[in-house]
Amino acid sequence: MAKIKIKQTGSPIRRTKDQRATLIGLGLNKMHRVSELEDTPEVRGMIKKVAHMVSVEG
Repeated sequence: MAKIKIKQTGSPIRRTKDQRATLIGLGLNKMHRVSELEDTPEVRGMIKKVAHMVSVEG
């Protein structure tokens, strides 16, 4: 399957616990970290949940 790169661009400060947990699940817990994951429907759903705090790079 294809890989996608996800970069954290927003801070998890003052966000809900589930959004913080989603960032950790994506492998992002500090600003400007990049994580490379398989492009699956589960990962797409997680990205959609925190779309205001991440950017997809490919």
